[in-house]
This record gives sequence, C-alpha cells and structure tokens, in this order.
Amino acid sequence: MPTFGLLGPLVVQDGVREIPVGGAKVRVLLAALLLQANRTVPKDGLKEALWGTNPPATASASLANHVTRLRRQLAFLGEEPCRLTAAAPGYRLYVGPGEIDVEVFEAHVEAARRAHLRGDWEATARSSADAAALWRGRPMADLLNFADAEPQAAVVRQLVEHRLQAMELGFDASLALGRHDELLPQLTVLTCEHPLREAFHRQLMLALHRSHRQAEALQVYTRLRRHLVDELGVEPSAAVQAAHREVLAGDAADPAPASTSVTVSPPRRRPLRQLPSDTECFTGRDTEIATLTALLRPGGDDRRRQSGRPSRPVVISGMGGIGKTALAVHVAHRMHADFPDGQLYADLRGFSTGSQRDPRDLLTRFLSDLGVGAESLPDDTDDRAALFRAVMAERRMLLVLDNARDAAQVTPLLPGDGGCAVIITSRHTLADLPDAVLVPLASLDLHDQEVLLAALCGTRRVCEDPEAAAEILEMCGGLPLALRVVGGRLASRPTWPLAVLARRLGSGSGTGRLRELRVGGLDVHATFAVSYVAMRDSERPGEQAAARAFRLLGLWTQHQLTPRSVAALIGRSEPETARLLDLLTDAALVQSPTPEQYGFHDLLGGYAAEVVAVEGDSQERTDATLRLLTWYVAAAQKASRMTVGETQPPPPLGEQPTELVPAFTDAHEALQWFVRELPAIKHAIDRAGALGRSDMAWRLAVGLFGYADTYWWTGEWDTCLQAALAIARQHDDTVAQAWLYRRIAVAHGMAYRNDECLENLRLSLDLFERAGDIAAQASITGNMAALHLQAGRAEEGLAYALRSQELYQGTNSAGSEALVLGRLGDALRLAGDFEGAAEQYRRRLPLLRSQARPTALATGLTNYGSTLGALGSREEAFAALDEALAIRRRVGDYGGEADCLAERARTHQHFQEYEAARRCWDACLDLARTHNLSQRARESREGLAALDSACPTGGGAQERVLRGATLSGRPAQDGAGARKFDASEILDASDCSDA
Repeated sequence: MPTFGLLGPLVVQDGVREIPVGGAKVRVLLAALLLQANRTVPKDGLKEALWGTNPPATASASLANHVTRLRRQLAFLGEEPCRLTAAAPGYRLYVGPGEIDVEVFEAHVEAARRAHLRGDWEATARSSADAAALWRGRPMADLLNFADAEPQAAVVRQLVEHRLQAMELGFDASLALGRHDELLPQLTVLTCEHPLREAFHRQLMLALHRSHRQAEALQVYTRLRRHLVDELGVEPSAAVQAAHREVLAGDAADPAPASTSVTVSPPRRRPLRQLPSDTECFTGRDTEIATLTALLRPGGDDRRRQSGRPSRPVVISGMGGIGKTALAVHVAHRMHADFPDGQLYADLRGFSTGSQRDPRDLLTRFLSDLGVGAESLPDDTDDRAALFRAVMAERRMLLVLDNARDAAQVTPLLPGDGGCAVIITSRHTLADLPDAVLVPLASLDLHDQEVLLAALCGTRRVCEDPEAAAEILEMCGGLPLALRVVGGRLASRPTWPLAVLARRLGSGSGTGRLRELRVGGLDVHATFAVSYVAMRDSERPGEQAAARAFRLLGLWTQHQLTPRSVAALIGRSEPETARLLDLLTDAALVQSPTPEQYGFHDLLGGYAAEVVAVEGDSQERTDATLRLLTWYVAAAQKASRMTVGETQPPPPLGEQPTELVPAFTDAHEALQWFVRELPAIKHAIDRAGALGRSDMAWRLAVGLFGYADTYWWTGEWDTCLQAALAIARQHDDTVAQAWLYRRIAVAHGMAYRNDECLENLRLSLDLFERAGDIAAQASITGNMAALHLQAGRAEEGLAYALRSQELYQGTNSAGSEALVLGRLGDALRLAGDFEGAAEQYRRRLPLLRSQARPTALATGLTNYGSTLGALGSREEAFAALDEALAIRRRVGDYGGEADCLAERARTHQHFQEYEAARRCWDACLDLARTHNLSQRARESREGLAALDSACPTGGGAQERVLRGATLSGRPAQDGAGARKFDASEILDASDCSDA
C-alpha cells in the first residue's frame, strides 16, 4: 500500500500498519499538502484550508503549531529526505514516487486507457482492477468540510469520474474476454446509481444479452431511453442504439466492445494533425492540465453531451510570455486519442507584428483542409461559417485557435453541435465570448520554476550555484518566456556559471533587465510591446485611454493601487478609471489579485516604467506624480484622524486631491489601510523629496501617527520620520521640522528612549515657541509630563501636567480637557493618590467616548481599571479592563491587547486569584511570541516567575510587596512592574493626538 492515502478516509501507512494522524486540523493540513505534494503551498492557502475564507487573527501562529505537530507525527518516515519543509511563501511536503494512492491510481487508469485503445483486453482488465483496489471510498471522506470546498471539490469530482471511467474500461475488457456473467451484479447496481450514464447501460444490455437474457436487456434499454427523453429530451447515443440493434438481432456472440471514449463510429478518413510540436521541457501547470482535460474530453460534461449541446469553448488567457500557447499545444498533444479525426490549428496573430488573421480566410483554409473544394465555398462569411459547422459536426476534432485578439475574431470559427472541442488562447479574457470557460494563467510557482530552469540549463549547474539560480528565478518573475530565454542563453554558453547571468540581469534597472531577456527569436521586451502598442494604436478611444493609463502607471510600479488612487494619478474620474483598469486587466497588462487592487507583474512594471520615460514628457510625469502624492497625503491624514482623533492635526496641504480619498467606516478599516499602504507611503516620502516637496514628505510621515500608535511598530515610523526630517532640513522647512521633532519624540517615548524623547521635545518646543503656537506648546508640555511619569518621576510629571493645563486654558483646543485629566490622573496614581487618580479618570471617560477614539478609550479604561483594583473595587475594575480588552481586540491592536492582559493578570494577583492571573500571563506571553512583542514577552515571563514565588508563601511579606507594587504605579521589586502608560498616554500619542 502507498504511504499516504486520500482515496477514502485519510490514511498514513508505514508499510505494515496504519499510523494514526491525530487532530482534525492536522489531518486537514496533511490533506492540503498532499493534494499539492512536492509543491510549495502558500500559507494563505493553508489558512483557508484550515479556517475558510475568514481565518482568525491567530491563524499564523496556529498554522505554525499545526505544522510542528504534523512533523512530529510524520517522524516515523525518517529524516531523509526531509518530509515537511518551510519554503517561502509557505510549506512543502515531499512525497516520493508511488507513495500516494492518488498518483498510483491515476497511473493505473491511464494504463487502462492506453490498453483499451490498442485492444489489449487482458492489460485493460488488469489495470482497471489495480485502480479499483486502491479505491476505499469517496476521497477524503472523513474531511467533508475541506473536501467539499473549492478547489478540493473539483479534485474529488475528477477522481470520482476517473474511477467510473476505469470501471467502464474494465467492463469493456470483461465483455471482450467473455466474462459477462461476472458483470451482472455490479452493473445492475451501477445503472441504478447512475440512471443517465449510457456506458453502464450499454454494457449491462450486452452482458444480459450474452447471458441469453434478451428480454431483460431490452428492458434496460427502454428504461434508459425513458430517462433520457423525459429528463433531457434526447435519444440514446449511437453506441447504445448499436447495442440495442445487436440485442434485437438476437446475435449473442462476443464482439469487441465499442470504445467508451468515443460515442460515434470511428472515422474512416485520414486524421489531420496540424499541431505545432510539443515543448520538450514543458513543466508544471498540473492543475490547469487537469482542468482543460476534464473540460475538453468527450463525455467530460455528461449533461451537455446528452442534451446534444456542443462542448464549451475553453479560453486560456494571460499576459504575454505566460505560456498560453505551450499549454494549449501540450494538452492537445496529450489528448490526441480523444479526437480520432485529428486537430486543426491556426495562429490568429491577434497580438503580433503582422496583421491579424481574418476569420473568412481562416474558414477557407479550414474547409479546404477538411476536403471541401473551393467551388463549394459560399461567398458570405456567415454562410461559410455555417458550412464549417456542418462539416465539423460529422467529425470528432480538437480545434486550437492560438493568439486571438477578441471574441469577434473567434466566433465564426467555432464548431456547432457534435463531438468537437475548442481551445482558444488570448492575452484578453474574451469575457464576451458566449458560453466560454476561462482558464487564466498566473506565473509559475517556485517549484516549477526550479524544475524548468534545471531542465533548460542542466541540474548540475543549478546545484553548483543555488544562490545565483535563486537570483535568476527572482529576476524572471515566474514568467515561462523569461525562463526559456535564460535557459537558452545558458545552454548556448556551457562554460558560464549562473552567477554571470545573474549579475547581468541584476546590474541595471527594470529596463536593463528586459534588454537582457532576449535570445534568438525569444524577446520578453518585444512580447510586452506587442500588447501595449496594439492598445496605444487602436482606433477605439477607450483602448487609447487605457494605454495612457498604463503608461502613467509606470510611474508607480512597485506598489498596488486602487481605482481611486489611479484616478488621482491619471487625472480621470473614478468610474472612468475603473473602466480603464478593467480593460487593462482583461488585456493582462495589469493584475488584480484582490478586488479593487491593481498592480504589475514585476517584468511588466519594468516595461511600463520604460514606456513612461520614453513616451511621456517630463511635465506630464511630474503632474501625475504630484496628483498621486497629494492623494496619499489626504488619505493618510484622514486615516490618522479616524484612528486617533487628533485634537491638533497638522495644517492641511495647500493642494487638495482631485479624487476622493478612501471612505473609512471605522478605525479598524483605517488601520488596515495603513498596514496595506505603508510600503507605498514610505516610497511616496522619497518621491516627494526628489520633487522638492518637503511639505508633502513631512505630512506623509506625520500622518502615520495612528498606525504607529496602534501597533507600536515604531521602527518603521521612525524610518519615515527621519527620511522626512532630512528632506525638511535640506529645504530649510522649519514648520516641517517642528512637527517632525514632535512626532520623533513620540516614537522615542513609545520605545522608552527617554533621553532622546526629551531632546526632540525640546527642539520641537523651541520651534513652536518661535512660531507663537500656544496649543502646540501646551501639547508638548503635556508630553513632557508623560515622559516624566514614564520615568517614574511623579512630582515632575504633575508639575508639567499643571503647566500644560494652564497653557491649554488660553486656547480653543478641542479635546484638551480629556488630555489634561489623563495627565493629572497618571501623576496622582504614580504618587499613590488612587482616590484622586480615579476621580480624574472617571471624569475623563465620557469625554473619550464622545470623541469616538477607540485606542484612547481603551487606554483610559485600562488605567481606570488598574486604579480601581488598587482601591479594592474588584467588580468595577474588571468591568473596565474587560471593555478595554474588547476594544483592543476589535481594532487588532496586539500590543494594546497584551497590555490589557498584563494589567488583568496583576489585578487578579492583587485579589489573590492566582490561577486567573496565570492564565492572563500565559495568554499575554503567547500573544507576545506570536507578534514579536519582545518587551511584553519579557514582562510576561517575569510576571509568571513572580507569581510562582508568591503563591507558596500564601500571605507572606514578599507577596504583599508584590501586590502593592503592581497596582501602585511603582515598579515591583522583582522587575515585574507594569508599563504604566500605553502609547496613547506616552507623549500625547493616540490619546493626546495633538502631539
């Protein structure tokens, strides 16, 4: 038995016995990896397999845990080869030849097909029986939720169909070998289970007839015909009717059966074989090959065949160089036995340097190839198409229409009713082609890239320099054409190490790389140019406008954009921009991996950058870039207001965006925008500096306030702030410097770098004093209060808080009362005046609720709950802490969630609820490890250690010291003190967003 079994419930064998695989999630994980054995399965795909389309926030950590458990359970297989490995962007499970039952099963089915075609009935029966022996039931029957979801469900359907086909082949062999008596019980059951499957009925009729049970055989025919006529309105197929005639004739001899893969008489005419040669090193595309085979194989869609409807045309679409033609030709060669009349092939030249083919001329060629004389051809194109359909209806052929421009070019060439199938390749999706099935092609996955490169230039060369091979693969972006160019160059230069070509590909810009990706007639740059030039030179205004959009998108190739941001870039309305993006996506010039997100394949991005540099004038490029930067400034400021509710927001930019910025519904949505757009914002700061726009650069950096406040990722923020500060200094922009020093201080304070924080606060305060900005001075003074409190200096903190309150009284700063109350409460709590602190926090909470600032509210509730705990008000304390924790989780603030858990642990410990305290510390530690919160992890371990030392002593002195310290605002003696202020309290961060 194979090691791994999916044909039935999931099983794992060690060669002697079944090895249990425990845990439902672990079993699903193993099944998902087995379905793509020896391939890298992305983590996102595994998460979807385990949790569906909405995985929990902890999915990444849980997935890692499940992988670890699976590795343990597969340890019996040995360490060589390494079975389950991490391979970016996911995991890969190694399965050796013959180790999985699906692979062995499919090999037996294919062997039965080949034996059936050559009339070797003993071999057919043997291979069919071997396939049946592996079938233990519905694939993955114990993992129904997983098996019933796409794309696994498609694999299950295919396996079930292959099992039925193997049975049909085996029954044919048994009939030919005179074993009809043995078939009767099984065929009787199968015809009941599959009342419309004609092959089983035909075989049962013949088995009964040859067992001298003619009347029962006729009853089977009558029952089948009634089902077909009543349910589908069609008569039985030619093969069934031939069997019916045999029964009526009373001849009970044992003639060889008709092939189950052909439902009409075999052609007597010589088959046409017009396909180009198959690619020798064709690699990968297993899923697409299986899909195409199922769609194109006669009888693959029983209902369409039985209803007399033609098979649906299959469109393989994708960008230039993605391998559409190679896949179509490869599949067509594999399926030659399914189409005994042969294959017709034509390059429609929809995207080429020459003129595209006219459907009328192609009809003339096809009809001539099919034996229709020129004198018989009608003049009208529609009449000629009708004649082509009539001629094709008598044949079983595969038609390959390569490189189509649009649906209008293809439609006259489609066969009608009959046994023909059609493959179309196009860079356009041909969404308007009636009843077509779309099979889009993406870049090759990493495993297939590695295999193809090794096949083209030699495995030894790849193994000798794996780092250079990895660089080459990265430069090729998974594009088969680029890989074939690289393989051709290396094959023609056998003395070159891979590092030479890797260095050449990486030595220049994207344009330089494209110039290197050419050899002989293979040219990536020229391939891309055909698509763009066809759109640019089109007579359709919409395509011309789309070509302009493509060109301007070359200014922003490294990051994805939305219709709104693209509208700002190209200076068009959002609805018009969305239509242009649809055109570019349909033409495979841009990609849309997720709804409303558009970007480039890496190589196409390089081509677009070249086009905009060559074809556009400098003013157009500058204007477009400034429109996009203006949009980003406005969007970042809006997102920051939504997340932290700034009471002193930065002054707005003089220009306003031409298009609407995102309409954030809540803080969580704004934070998700920050996470998604952070790389683009960092790039925008650099672009603003290059254009001399310090006013844009500093606003973009400052606008990341809400992002940094929530997630405490101060390193990223500090990088942006320092980049903007360098630009501000270069342009002597004192307004920018004042705001940047102010926010840099916040970043330092959040990281507990108190000295650096104080230095930047003073620099900022000096600049705002020169400008006479009292509100800013009040805010910065409040920040200084927070800094002293963070350092444990209650008296200094209270003095600065009171000074801040005094300055605020001379302003109309919205929200200043909440800021001051928070500062005063913090100072009083640190000084040990819990009654006074609780009163300040109590007055502050309604103000925070009215301002709809979730992060600030969570911080206020945490401080209030901690203070109530110190006062002995247990129920009120936990009510506040519970609400704070719920808010942190709702907005996805993992750092804040860890702080809430830590505060709950201290409060439980204060009330001698040690088990509850331990659970909170454990949860805090797990969260810290998952999200790399090193300070929280250290704090959790110290808290657990302090708890271990406190519990055995009961009410001893050490425990009392610990309880008093953890809720007093002073560090505990063993170092397990709480972080007293969240980001929203340190330096007017989200709580004091006027920082």
